[in-house]
Amino acid sequence: MRAALLIVDMQEMLVPLVWRGEELAARIAGLARRARENGVPVIALRQIGAPGTDFDPASPGTRVSALLGLEPIDLVVDKTATDSFYRTGLAGLLADRGVDTVVLTGLATDYCVDATARSAQSHGLDVVLVADGHAPSADGDPTTGLTAEQVIARHNLLLSTAIHPGGRVRVVPSAKVGFSGS
Repeated sequence: MRAALLIVDMQEMLVPLVWRGEELAARIAGLARRARENGVPVIALRQIGAPGTDFDPASPGTRVSALLGLEPIDLVVDKTATDSFYRTGLAGLLADRGVDTVVLTGLATDYCVDATARSAQSHGLDVVLVADGHAPSADGDPTTGLTAEQVIARHNLLLSTAIHPGGRVRVVPSAKVGFSGS
């Protein structure tokens, strides 16, 4: 296994809006430290949009959260869709590094994390979804009546049992995530 840690949309403006955002950022920062210690690349995805929108790339709110403690060696990849692979070059970046497994964390559980997990599988990658390493909006999904905790549990179950071509998804708590770099 050759892994990479993918951190999806943990941006300055989004961390305060999600369920236990600062706690999540601290957990992901710990995963990033462990990844680096094991020679595993850390890649942060950043949602951007058109100038003048909430996701204007020049807006300070779109910066990756400082709470993650990213290092100069870490990579930041801009994206414009929920799927982190869509027109980003992420697949090539991972292939160039011989990555066959992505350890997936970030925001939001029911949008970009879900789309990225499914796309990673379509790209033939295995996915380790960090069970306590992703979060939805702080209010969960009010349209379905699901709390944030229920959204997380539902997606952990759905993604781990989905029949999908390519790689497989395993759901693993952050404390039990193992990294293998080279």
